[in-house]
Amino acid sequence: MAGGRARGSRRATRLSEGAGLMAPASRLLALWALAAVALPGSGEEGDGGWRPGGPGAVAEEERCTVERRADLTYAEFVQQYAFVRPVILQGLTDNSRFRALCSRERLLASFGDRVVRLSTANTYSYQKVDLPFQEYVEQLLHPQDPTSLGNGAGSGVPFHWHGPGYSEVIYGRKRWFLYPPEKTPEFHPNKTTLAWLRDTYPTLPPTARPLECTIRAGEVLYFPDRWWHATLNLDTSVFISTFLG
Repeated sequence: MAGGRARGSRRATRLSEGAGLMAPASRLLALWALAAVALPGSGEEGDGGWRPGGPGAVAEEERCTVERRADLTYAEFVQQYAFVRPVILQGLTDNSRFRALCSRERLLASFGDRVVRLSTANTYSYQKVDLPFQEYVEQLLHPQDPTSLGNGAGSGVPFHWHGPGYSEVIYGRKRWFLYPPEKTPEFHPNKTTLAWLRDTYPTLPPTARPLECTIRAGEVLYFPDRWWHATLNLDTSVFISTFLG
């Protein structure tokens, strides 16, 4: 993995240019440089025991309308994407060590007896329920209602917005729908993204459809401040998101 560390170091050096920009850009630089550090270690191949597909699985989009970029410099990021539009980042990290720690077997061994708190995700209310982690995992893989659990196939988060952020998929596939701040999507806050995709999305004319794409393991989606976004897990998904204040 020495080559991976060297590539990460070169990227971090390139991205550190322009440190004298305004404060918001500096905060973006800090997170960006952190993301560029490669993590050594051997990874676990395959699905990590999370079983792609399942009873709630749905199809990917027909055509990705979010640009994918590899070897993006900091200057290019700020000028073309940071305050303008989403982008999918490729080749930034070697997350093989973290990926191995997030396999089903390793997570159950480390946290199987812990209690996790689940909550609904909609605009108006949050309903919480406490569940042993091992039971939660079993329900993810054998759900009675695939849309009822936070990361299972067919689950997701309805349209909402907040500050800019990054989201990286560790296992599985995650489909994103994004609108700019000035274009409020047509949706019901108490209906799932899956219901929106099946009922509302087909009625939208091409000009009213969102930017969309399916993010796979190893890819990082960046979205700017106040962009509307909704997500849909195509498989049972493991992912990590970082939001900027």
